[in-house]
Amino acid sequence: MTADNYTIKVSDAVLDFPFHNSGVTTIKKQLISLFRSEKKNWFRALNGIDLQLQQGEVVGILGPNGAGKSTLLRLVGGIYKPDRGVVDTKGRITLLAGYGLGFSPGLSGRENIHFSGGLLGMTTNELEEMEDEIIEFSELGAFIDSPLWTYSSGMRARLGFSIACFSKPDILLLDEVLSVGDSSFKRKSKAKIKEMVNSEMTVLIISHDLNTLRDMCDRLIYIENGRVIVDDDDELVIKLYQME
Repeated sequence: MTADNYTIKVSDAVLDFPFHNSGVTTIKKQLISLFRSEKKNWFRALNGIDLQLQQGEVVGILGPNGAGKSTLLRLVGGIYKPDRGVVDTKGRITLLAGYGLGFSPGLSGRENIHFSGGLLGMTTNELEEMEDEIIEFSELGAFIDSPLWTYSSGMRARLGFSIACFSKPDILLLDEVLSVGDSSFKRKSKAKIKEMVNSEMTVLIISHDLNTLRDMCDRLIYIENGRVIVDDDDELVIKLYQME
């Protein structure tokens, strides 16, 4: 792997989160816990992560629940900042995970295309050119001009998925995104993701579907307890996953 051709480079990344108390916590206590040097009430979500992806590489992440997979994607996506270490990325990033993030419920679906697309880094011209394609792909029809608060969760998910898919990212982060909509839309969304994966973009994907990962990925990594355990042996990664 060449040193200068990476699009994602994570070096010794550490991320800590505070434990949530079940009792009432005052604002004063929250502030003290945030700024206290001794993090007795914190847990380490990511612990010295090293990871590098070249342009056009597709890498799958496997590991048990709570291993840090989704946290790692959000770290790469810039939602979280590391407490220690460095995360370096090159180009526009799209995270396909919680559909509807960045939506405004009072705006129509059409207006949210421009609102949410802008948050993803798309220009006004790009959004105007792609608006019809996004609407057609979402299968929302006349509902596209209805306010988002009238949408079902599935309709919001289809719109969010459609916007993200047409955002033309350099880096695509996929977190269990193949379960949107009915069976027909699932097939279409999976085909769209395959199309995106086969382009020049760099892809980091989380999925429990081993067949999908084998089909799409250049390599697999296994994460456990916030650490990369295996990053150079796909068969060992699969064996570890199947032993869970």
